[in-house]
Amino acid sequence: MSGSAKTDQLRLGFMETIEVEGRGHIGGLLITNQNGRPLEFQCTTPVRPNRTQEILFGETLRPWLLGELIGSTLLDRVAIKPSLVVTSDPCLLELRNHTEVPIAVAESATGGRRGATGGDALESRKLHLGGSVLRFHDAHNSDIDSLQKQRHLIPDSADLQEPLERVREALAETVRTVFAR
Repeated sequence: MSGSAKTDQLRLGFMETIEVEGRGHIGGLLITNQNGRPLEFQCTTPVRPNRTQEILFGETLRPWLLGELIGSTLLDRVAIKPSLVVTSDPCLLELRNHTEVPIAVAESATGGRRGATGGDALESRKLHLGGSVLRFHDAHNSDIDSLQKQRHLIPDSADLQEPLERVREALAETVRTVFAR
């Protein structure tokens, strides 16, 4: 196949976090090829903000904790760098301010995550891929343009939310294994 070398270059990252009661948040990053086959997986140890951080960060605590702290750690750890990171948590969009990798929230193509409104301006920050709509960070509109050029590498049948479920399940399994001792 003449296009296979080019196709092999697209790497998708799927990042999720879960809260472990009494221990904090852990994050996981699954790197796949464009067909969803796993190439690498990394996860963090639990991260829990202290009371001073909770007070000082206020409403910005969750985006800082999940996006900047956990998300940056995961991207730094992976040997295979993704072309795009997909998540289900809008707080992880903060990660985009600390990396060159585009970060997007996957929404269902049939209804969105939270009944999105906002008209044409909001739609301009979205990209339809497979059965999902990807929403990007407001301050990084060029991410959509760069991914438009690669969208043909992702099959129309791709379910970009299914790998996120795999990451959540892997994190839950890790928690059961590590903290069951």
